[in-house]
Amino acid sequence: MKIALAQINYHIGNFANNASKIIESIGEAKQAGADLVVFAELAISGYPPRDFLEFDDFISQCAVTIEEIAPHCKNIAAIVGIPTKNPNKKGKPLHNSAAFLSEGKVQHFTHKTLLPNYDIFDEYRYFEPNRVFNVIEFKGYKIALTICEDLWNVQDNPLYNINPADELMGQNPDLLINIAASPFNYQQTDIRTEVLKRNAKQYKLPLFYVNHVGAQTELLFDGGSLVMNNQGEIVSELKYFEEDFQVFDLEEINKPNPDYKQVVFSEIEAIHDALVMGIKNYFDKLGFKKAILGSSGGIDSAVTAALAADALGNENVLNVLMPSRFSSDHSVNDAIQLAENLAMPYETITIERGFKAFEEMLNPIFKNLPFNIAEENLQARTRGVLLMALSNKFGYILLNTSNKSEAAVGYGTLYGDMNGGLSVIGDVYKTQVFELARYINRDKEIIPENIITKPPSAELRPDQKDSDSLPDYEILDEILYQYIELRQGPKEIIAMGFDENLVKRILKLVNLNEYKRYQTPPMLRVSTKAFGMGRRMPIVAKYLA
Repeated sequence: MKIALAQINYHIGNFANNASKIIESIGEAKQAGADLVVFAELAISGYPPRDFLEFDDFISQCAVTIEEIAPHCKNIAAIVGIPTKNPNKKGKPLHNSAAFLSEGKVQHFTHKTLLPNYDIFDEYRYFEPNRVFNVIEFKGYKIALTICEDLWNVQDNPLYNINPADELMGQNPDLLINIAASPFNYQQTDIRTEVLKRNAKQYKLPLFYVNHVGAQTELLFDGGSLVMNNQGEIVSELKYFEEDFQVFDLEEINKPNPDYKQVVFSEIEAIHDALVMGIKNYFDKLGFKKAILGSSGGIDSAVTAALAADALGNENVLNVLMPSRFSSDHSVNDAIQLAENLAMPYETITIERGFKAFEEMLNPIFKNLPFNIAEENLQARTRGVLLMALSNKFGYILLNTSNKSEAAVGYGTLYGDMNGGLSVIGDVYKTQVFELARYINRDKEIIPENIITKPPSAELRPDQKDSDSLPDYEILDEILYQYIELRQGPKEIIAMGFDENLVKRILKLVNLNEYKRYQTPPMLRVSTKAFGMGRRMPIVAKYLA
């Protein structure tokens, strides 16, 4: 039996587009002589559809779409992920299902058993878990079909009381197929591969795994679909961050593959490619082509601009320089040099007249109060007004350039430099931003060296540096990582050797600034714990504040 894996970039709720891609891949599989073609989890709807699942019309369109696809499955079978209605009156109204199509119609639905309800996952909000286990018999083979999380209960500390693969083993399957929607983070590939390897080795079966690829708002899917033999050895991997299609002969899977070379990414390379894909897909799926950003001459805006140029094309990224009375000449020159290095358009708008106008309007109320954070933020908000005006006038999406370190401690101005339609590096710590800059410059100088080496500064007051308000980023980022990603408390972090007063101050800043992060644009997720849908914290709370 020949099995095709179709790794596709779906679009949530775009049923015509998703169906077209699926039908095209079915045709390609037929031409390649495949007997079965496998698509990803919730391929029909796209993943994650979230509260679209609460609309009967949405579910009905999913059902209509699968019926449109089924007639193309003659002389070939297909496995396609789809949300389906739960026929029982008790329980959640839907199942997360895999449709088995052959002979021109839907033959069978397999439902997902283990419904993740942690981090960015919220499946038990919508779906009823499966309780009936059956293999699929096709062409003389028994297929143990599972859906994503169904294979993840083999870890050392299992989350669930049942293991779907164990339930299926009593029926003596010949192979495992897992259709998935496994989002990217820079540690996920290794974890995912180890989970799949444990399954193949434990059950001594070849395993076919199909993942999503592409970005769905802030969630990034890296693809990396793969096939393993019954010893848990990878036979082949599909591409990362790209659509791909491959056909495999089941009879050959358990034989050694001397031509296979494992795809190896560095952490920063993976983050880079994920962010470029995230920007490109965000614009493509929303129907936009051009981006705008404020170019300060600092490293955050420089890295964001370079990533956007890679994703959208240099000519489609407008850099806007907005110097103030506090901007240094080298910052302006560095921003111009960056734009010229990347052949990107740029405009210069001095904010002094606008800032002075605001000062004059506020003077009757401010009176003779000393210059402080209010005037600093007023500069950032003046820039925000200008950027949003250009965005509205010319149909650009404004890219936010704040990094994760700043977002964590509130080092940013609401309705100013925190404006934007998409936060590109909001899940990238400052130390990682420097690494990204070096990676972008790996072949030639794109980001001017002075941008990388000069001390970071917001330039909102004379001689200002980030280090005036924050500890060195190497220290700050490690404290933040322990608290945010690893969920370590103050006692544990202090025990690692960090200064007690500093730790308490940093964690207090993180918790006090939750209200700011509620108002930020979606942040492209590359870490194990990003701000946004996967980290749910109260705004009005006393803990560590």
